[in-house]
Amino acid sequence: MRFILEILLTGLAIMIVAYIIPGVYVDGYGTAVIAGVLLAVVNATIGLLLRIVTLPLNILTLGLVSFIISVCMVLLVSNWMNGFKVHGFFNAALFAIVLAIFKMIFNRELKKEKD
Repeated sequence: MRFILEILLTGLAIMIVAYIIPGVYVDGYGTAVIAGVLLAVVNATIGLLLRIVTLPLNILTLGLVSFIISVCMVLLVSNWMNGFKVHGFFNAALFAIVLAIFKMIFNRELKKEKD
């Protein structure tokens, strides 16, 4: 049940972020949920492999490479989907930052509710 709730909240977070950032476009809530699932899958597979390969560089840059990989994963999902578009690297970076903040807030509220 918690997994489904996290997926739905990720879709809500994507909808909110798309409303806030002018360079991000989402067709609807269903598209946002699919985009959230795709972002999770891409980050868990391709993103993980890239983070392992770039680990020494990531250590030298104090995690900046990991952030750039996350931004590239957002752009990759944007290119794969028709109803989810992010225009440009700067908008994708802003999208990744704001989405992470919203997901952190949602996860904190879920943990409070669980306790």
